[in-house]
Amino acid sequence: MLNRINSAMRKVVSQSARGAIATSISVRTTTSRLVGAVLATGRHAVMALGLTAIATLALMFFKPEIADRIQALSPFSEAVASPAPQKMPPMANLMDEAASAADTEEVIASTSTGNNAMIGTDLQQQRVTQWLAKRYRVANDATNMLVSAAYLTGKEINIDPLLILAVMAIESRFNPFAESPVGAQGLMQVMSKVHHDKFAKMGGSHAAFNPVANIRVGSLILKEYVKRGGSVEAGLKRYVGAAAMDSDDGYGAKVLGEYDRLKAVAGGKRVSAFATMASRATPRIEPIPNAVQEKTADMISENTALEDRMRRQANIAQYTSL
Repeated sequence: MLNRINSAMRKVVSQSARGAIATSISVRTTTSRLVGAVLATGRHAVMALGLTAIATLALMFFKPEIADRIQALSPFSEAVASPAPQKMPPMANLMDEAASAADTEEVIASTSTGNNAMIGTDLQQQRVTQWLAKRYRVANDATNMLVSAAYLTGKEINIDPLLILAVMAIESRFNPFAESPVGAQGLMQVMSKVHHDKFAKMGGSHAAFNPVANIRVGSLILKEYVKRGGSVEAGLKRYVGAAAMDSDDGYGAKVLGEYDRLKAVAGGKRVSAFATMASRATPRIEPIPNAVQEKTADMISENTALEDRMRRQANIAQYTSL
């Protein structure tokens, strides 16, 4: 009897142990499957987020306007008040016809409506700075300094700062240390050996690599050439050293095309920073017919003619390749 009881108890204990072991194995298997499923779901989610981020970055690269919209929707972006943009002066009023050639070396300290409009608003300068920094891949702080210098110089000598910036873009792509094989230097590719007198007050010819000095001297030269040529197109033709040639090989059209884009950006229009360097169609400019006319008071001087010859040898081919 006692043996039967012991046998029955052993059977019960054995069955209980087997059941516990089976239950434990079942729980472990279920837990392992759940953990595996959660990890797999997490990996898939991370992969999907990564692919989405890559696709978004690629889309923002090719369509910068989308990045601007996303930035505008961000709660962390600063709300910038948008005053009504001032109208930039028309191309015909870029130059002050009342000023004499001798006055181009002096700062025109004027607070007239025209000069105040020439400097634009802070918002316009900010738009131009951000666009140029993105287009030419220049640090935003450095671009801001160059844009501010162009706007201040434009106000002082009464020339559109956007035209100054357009010339800088085509001449050097905003590289203050650019130098051509014939010696044109700096942001506006000024021939310091020819225009050494203009750099005299700024420390000499080596100041050509000083961005502010280069912008000022280059702008004075550009203003002088526009006056002598009678139009912005003719002034640009002289600036590139093609005054006595039939064509400037598209240099003026490239500068004015960039000017048009800058004007649109300053006015608040969306212009892709990665747009191709399209040119503006410009009217044909008649060449100087003979050497006698070159010697009149309104034509290029001896120094200008020397610069024309030197720049023409190296620069024309460069601009046709842009």
